Amino acid sequence: MSANTPMASATVLERDAQQAMGDHKVHPNEIAIGVVIGRASEYFDFFVFGIACVLVFPKVFFPFVDPLTGALYAFSIFALAFIARPIGSVIFMAIDRRHGRSVKLTIALFLLGGATAAVSFLPRYDSIGISAVYILAVLRVLQGLALGGAWDGLASLLAMNAPRERRGWYAMIPQLGAPLGFMVASALFAFFLVNLDEADFIDWGWRFPFYCAFTINVVALFARLRLVATDEFARMMDLDRLRPVPALELFRHHAGDVIRGAFVPLAGFALFHLVTIFPIAWLALNNTHRSPGEFLIVQFSGAIVCAGAIAASGLIADQIGRRNCLIMSASLIAFFAVGSIIAPLLFGESAIGQTIYVTIGFMLLGLAYGQTAGAVTARLGNHYRYTGAALTSDFAWLVGAGFAPLVALFLSQRYGLAMVGVYLLSGAACTLAALFFDRSEMRQM
Repeated sequence: MSANTPMASATVLERDAQQAMGDHKVHPNEIAIGVVIGRASEYFDFFVFGIACVLVFPKVFFPFVDPLTGALYAFSIFALAFIARPIGSVIFMAIDRRHGRSVKLTIALFLLGGATAAVSFLPRYDSIGISAVYILAVLRVLQGLALGGAWDGLASLLAMNAPRERRGWYAMIPQLGAPLGFMVASALFAFFLVNLDEADFIDWGWRFPFYCAFTINVVALFARLRLVATDEFARMMDLDRLRPVPALELFRHHAGDVIRGAFVPLAGFALFHLVTIFPIAWLALNNTHRSPGEFLIVQFSGAIVCAGAIAASGLIADQIGRRNCLIMSASLIAFFAVGSIIAPLLFGESAIGQTIYVTIGFMLLGLAYGQTAGAVTARLGNHYRYTGAALTSDFAWLVGAGFAPLVALFLSQRYGLAMVGVYLLSGAACTLAALFFDRSEMRQM
């Protein structure tokens, strides 16, 4: 690391990593692998919790209320992490400035993996009463704080090292972590749902995916530390492109840009949990003929489609520009939302309709989500890029996705499935409005 880096406590970790690297120059493809591994581990932790909010927590932690209320309580706890995430970013940015990025990432990923794994050891409500709910809420907040600290700047490093004519392609690569994380989480839950009876699954089967989180995050930590120690990363730090700045300084100069940037990806973020977490809840609560295990396999296939659409977004962005790609994807999501309003029963009892809904939803999610990296910081200068990207993304997730399962489930059960389309349409409208008012071309970070 550069001599200007103020963290003696980080030097041992970074020196060991640099010695392991030797004089090896890091190729963008190597950065891409590290970024995808890191992002996949984060999304795995969040999807495991989200799936459990539907299939497990109402029975294990909220048996004193009806299934719908239990699911709504679980989704309220689910939202806590998105509230805590920007707070975590501020806290861990301070750690970054004082002790270095290696220390920051080590603490954050051990906290993320530890908090997720700790859920697997939680006693049931029947054992310790309401204390089980409080502990679950605390662990969820810790997840959110840790995810805020897991922002590493590697996505920016990847784009900066990518060929100029292929920056749209390389910008989409970090987003592949989302479908990969969901595929691993859904596959684990599907395996236990299919192979265990309900009593065994509720007793112990659901705990295994949470237990795996710690190991997955340790692997992701080493993949990231290897890249943070590279000469390329040190050079970007020296150029002030990847240095953390205090949040107050960022908002003093770029508050409007952060707010506008948070609304740019809302179409994709609103759709995010409406094709992953919400459908499982709707099926489980409405006693359809399709089992949750079977539907998770359908969603696993949808995640593969999502990964392909994310890759396609990179090719499209390199041809027509990121801004036009985002306008196109938000418009398609708006049409999809209108279709969901006009024909809400497409996702009703029909297994074919459910599969079509999920597959199209995952495809549109991939197109929209693939180019959100960097779009949220289009107007930020190099000095504010690292902190601005983290906090803008945090606020986008909070507004667009944090309460999506809770709101969608409440509206669908109270007013019908058509209201889910209305909710999604509002997200697409926010994205299109944000792009209309900010006509600057999205910087290919």
